[in-house]
Amino acid sequence: MAGIYIHIPFCKQACYYCDFHFSTSLKKKDALILALVKELEIQEKELQNHTVETIYFGGGTPSLLSNTELNVLIEAVYANYKVVEKPEITLEANPDDLTGNRIQELAKSPINRLSIGIQSFFEDDLKIMNRAHNANEAKSCLEEATRYFDNITIDLIYGIPNMSLEQWDANLEQALNFGVNHISSYALTVEPKTALDTFVKKGTFPPIDEDLALQHFNHLVKRTEEAGFIHYEISNFGKPHYFSKHNTSYWQGKPYLGIGPSAHSFLGHERRWNVSNNIKYIEAIETGVLPNTSEVLSREDQFNEYILTGLRTIWGVSLNRVEAEFGTDFLQHLKKHSQEFIKDSLLRVVEEFDDSNTLTQRLTATQKGKFLIDGIASELFMI
Repeated sequence: MAGIYIHIPFCKQACYYCDFHFSTSLKKKDALILALVKELEIQEKELQNHTVETIYFGGGTPSLLSNTELNVLIEAVYANYKVVEKPEITLEANPDDLTGNRIQELAKSPINRLSIGIQSFFEDDLKIMNRAHNANEAKSCLEEATRYFDNITIDLIYGIPNMSLEQWDANLEQALNFGVNHISSYALTVEPKTALDTFVKKGTFPPIDEDLALQHFNHLVKRTEEAGFIHYEISNFGKPHYFSKHNTSYWQGKPYLGIGPSAHSFLGHERRWNVSNNIKYIEAIETGVLPNTSEVLSREDQFNEYILTGLRTIWGVSLNRVEAEFGTDFLQHLKKHSQEFIKDSLLRVVEEFDDSNTLTQRLTATQKGKFLIDGIASELFMI
């Protein structure tokens, strides 16, 4: 199985914290869509031995495209790739685009999963982040979307300076009251060269408070667990049968193809990424050239990536798999360097029998270790 990610690099306005590739000008939209279709045609051989299980429209703001434009891209996938009978097709959308009529139109389309960028239900937070929607639009779009879609995930941001625990709890309460079955939640971070980075350096925006973010994170874990969600990846919480199939394929090392400017692909032991420039991307594709850079992953790279992604999930890192795929030296390295974190109750080894009654061992993060897991994982890398 494999997935296809299609990057739509357009937004109405720039969120202050965002460092993704996008443009606020739609002048090249028609040319970009034609280029996306052509890249899907050019790349079709890359997945000829795989069946596409998921299609994901990310961005940017994919909901800026019309249903007709989205269907053109979906049809191009079907025309060039083998697709399972009922693929998961996700559309990232902003609340201000999800009017009642638009939601009803989407419900009649092949798209069967919405990822809605709520971020917060409070007006002050949305203004701080320079979001294009307001609090009323956040609520009204969910009222309508939950009538027509069962598979909905929303994004929420925590760790916003001066956001009280009570306000964060109110955000979660609002989300849970709408009955969504999946929540993706991320700590506000200050990425280099973003507007937020400039504001913090100038002193016009307070610095990030890690203690506050940790407090919010722990409350998030508690509230979602009480509501029947499974914390299956550090930033993702889903009820049973509502995990993101597309994102899970990333974490489990399945191949995926990235289409569009700045999009990344993973094809076995190779990674590729397209140029992060709309005009250069369109011009190259028009001449039949893929404007990408690639790298072949070494055994160390593959091991490090497995550690990083595995420890972020409930499935953890299989010590049996490490030994089988990477060898004894890698296994001993992992055991040696994880001892300190096990001693500090940040990691633990889980033993269980698999279907063939073979004892297996998995290295997983404890609740205490989850918030620190990226830093912990980097200490376990094979350099």
